[in-house]
Amino acid sequence: MLMKKNRFLLILAALLTALLLVACSDNDTGTDPEEEDPDTTQTGDDVADGGDEEPELFEIGSEPLSLTMFGNYDWYTMPGWGDDPATANIKELYDIDIISIDGGGNAAQRLSTMIVDGNLPDFIWTDKGADVERLRAGGVLVPLDDYIEKYPNLKNWISEDALNMLRSEDGKIYQFPNWYNDQPFGNAGWMVNKEIYEELGSPTLVTTDDLYEYLKLVQENYPDVVPLEVGVNAQGVNTIYSAFAEGFSPADVGNQVARSGDQLTSLFDSEIYVESLKFASKLFRERLLTQDALTQTRDDVVEKVHTGRVAVFIGASPTDFGGDGHYQLVRDNPDGGYMFVNPIHKEGLDPNAIHPGDYNQTGWNVSVITTSAEDPERVFAFLDWLTGPEGQMLSMYGAEGEYWDGWVEEGVLPNFTDKYVSDPEGLTEINNGTLNFQWNGNSKFLDNAKAAFELQLPEDEINWTTFWQHEILWETQKDETEFVGIGPLPDSEEAIVSQRVGEIFEEYRAKALMASSDEDVESVLAEAHEQAMAVGYQTLLDWKTEKWQENLDRLGN
Repeated sequence: MLMKKNRFLLILAALLTALLLVACSDNDTGTDPEEEDPDTTQTGDDVADGGDEEPELFEIGSEPLSLTMFGNYDWYTMPGWGDDPATANIKELYDIDIISIDGGGNAAQRLSTMIVDGNLPDFIWTDKGADVERLRAGGVLVPLDDYIEKYPNLKNWISEDALNMLRSEDGKIYQFPNWYNDQPFGNAGWMVNKEIYEELGSPTLVTTDDLYEYLKLVQENYPDVVPLEVGVNAQGVNTIYSAFAEGFSPADVGNQVARSGDQLTSLFDSEIYVESLKFASKLFRERLLTQDALTQTRDDVVEKVHTGRVAVFIGASPTDFGGDGHYQLVRDNPDGGYMFVNPIHKEGLDPNAIHPGDYNQTGWNVSVITTSAEDPERVFAFLDWLTGPEGQMLSMYGAEGEYWDGWVEEGVLPNFTDKYVSDPEGLTEINNGTLNFQWNGNSKFLDNAKAAFELQLPEDEINWTTFWQHEILWETQKDETEFVGIGPLPDSEEAIVSQRVGEIFEEYRAKALMASSDEDVESVLAEAHEQAMAVGYQTLLDWKTEKWQENLDRLGN
């Protein structure tokens, strides 16, 4: 572990030096400024053209700022801005107020009503791609290109590849990304109950055969423990795909495609997918995989993890549960808690080519500014400030002086306090309290800031999640930026097919999981393939292949 940590610190030091040089550089393009009226205020366009005058920026906190936002998700309800310590501090320091428009459990309908009424919020938090393109085509979005050039943070932290992947067909950028990063990140992997594992003799857990034998051992010795947990809606079953997929990731399953040379083909016809579901179904039949995989709630999973009634957890982000669960368990047993093991894989596959998770450089979702905003530049100024170092520290770690206090290197390396180490539960509470305000998180800044501080601490003082991110998780995630934006526009022929295929996917994945034999799994997926082809799956695959190849060209692959 020490050699790995030292190697990472050397890489990190080089990266941070580069970031400091970027932060200190100016934005002059070197072109000659056009002759202009000296009394005219310079605009974003002038900045892009290389004007000599400094652009006139809206300074956060110079006057009150009240913005409206809409989270375009049925599950999303924004907590009250200012009701938690972090946003209350931002509100007090900078006189910023964010007012949420609630979707009422039917976000699409609420958004459609606002579009028809012509009364949209200042910004909308939504998925990349199709949702954005529908709004853009309707003429209700503000392009961000000039603001990106004018304000400092987004352009300094995001990669050029990621920005290009965010461009719409008209060549402009309308999307402000959330959790973007051009370095590996993500928390998918295999989490193991350390106490149970050690009590059973710490057996080898490398291959799927090893896993099967270990889960049977758990079942025999701990009848009240779930041998393998897969999270809500059996999400971890998708992640199991990675154990059989050398060089691929569960992004295939998420996009309901298989990769074959330069073509995207049927997932249901993929040998990798069929084999992964055979394995999952076998575990389910033998009660080695949680029996309420398709019906349990998040609270059900939390309760099991927090009480130590899970032996192994596979999923896209087990740290969401293990971060709190680990500290709950080590209260009673300092040597217990949870740990991660290297990605489990089928015997004979290259362990270095197994990727239980994926990431893309543009991150998760995006914020878009609408034409209803009275002053769209001020909206962008807020988003740019929030994605910058100060905004990220205040929103993630609360008021300055508690878990952090000033800067070691201004805007690059924060000065974390002793409380950051001594109060992990309080820190987690601050982080969790602002999860639903993270509309444009800056993974690159936060990941490097934490790493620069925590990886110099003694191993037992490093935050549990951070430790495992650097020990195993991040280096096993795969960059799948090539899949950005391959979802079709709503109401298009491809979108209608995509919806039908998605319904078939959910229905037949459940049938395969509950199948009575390997042969039954094959039969179920063969039927799924036929059903999907009958509703136009091949047309969708051809369309997605074209978009995928365009992305590969953009990325220079």
